[in-house]
Amino acid sequence: MAKSNTITYQAILNKLRAKEFAPIYYLMGEEAYYIDKISDYIESHILTEEEKAFNQTIFYGKDSSIGAIINAAKQFPMGAPYQVIIVKEAQQLKAIDDLRFYLEKPLPTTLLVFCHKNGKLDRRSKLVQEIEKKGILYTADKIYDDQVPKWITEYLAERKITITTKAAEMLSEFLGNDLSKIANELEKLIITKPTNMPGITPELVEKNIGISKDFNNFELLKALISNDILKSNRIIRYFATNERANPISVTLVVLFNFFSNLLVYHSLPEKNDAIAAKALGVNPYFVKDYAAASRRFPVTKTEQIISMLRNYDAQSKGISNSSADAGELLKELIYKILH
Repeated sequence: MAKSNTITYQAILNKLRAKEFAPIYYLMGEEAYYIDKISDYIESHILTEEEKAFNQTIFYGKDSSIGAIINAAKQFPMGAPYQVIIVKEAQQLKAIDDLRFYLEKPLPTTLLVFCHKNGKLDRRSKLVQEIEKKGILYTADKIYDDQVPKWITEYLAERKITITTKAAEMLSEFLGNDLSKIANELEKLIITKPTNMPGITPELVEKNIGISKDFNNFELLKALISNDILKSNRIIRYFATNERANPISVTLVVLFNFFSNLLVYHSLPEKNDAIAAKALGVNPYFVKDYAAASRRFPVTKTEQIISMLRNYDAQSKGISNSSADAGELLKELIYKILH
């Protein structure tokens, strides 16, 4: 079987679709989206509805024992080529190491699936070694924030729907990197999208998700880069009156990531789009923003801004700050960045 560091989500799905089954699938990690997608596929596609009645069992870690799960896994299917056993919330199972005794001789007609979220097995354990020898061990890691717009674009492309760069950035900024949450919102957009509209636009996002296409961190960055003081202040005022939808913590992270990347851009000996995009881990489309920002903010100023962002992040958490609210802090910070 493929080792966990080489098997991918798509490779697992491809094997399942080709009916190449493993006796055990141990799905673990911080990104619940991929764990759910794989287990949902197995739950929905391996057996027919008639076969499921006697051959598909769902366990929950909190309410189950590893002994009961192993006993079930040792049973032969009834009137079906396989039986499917899915263990949800496997991170709550006790004595999980006892599973290795079953893996010494797993039943080939049983598909045993463990969904272990928000954590991982110890890779040094004998259990991990046995899982990798006999089946599939898959680790679902969170994707980085700067990878989210690409993920959104690819998710929609699979459904033959386009999305503008700005709309993808708006969703990324607003939703973070929780892929399950993002997928749910994208499905809402797909449903509400007019049939004559080829793709997702900022206007559609604004109307259905509640994100302003004009007052968001994406637009704030553009205003700072272009030294548009009026627009910057308008956005900050909007943030102050809509603090719940525009928390200062998110704005500070967006600004910190941008200016940290800008410092990297300054250090590049070659600044063509391809090299810069790879070094910064961004879409080549955004390299022009770093090029413009590098002219607006030289190295010394960039370093000062990064230091300021750390300071205001601390103040926003109540450190060395007894009275200023989030709106006041942000207004003061943006003034210092612009001047």
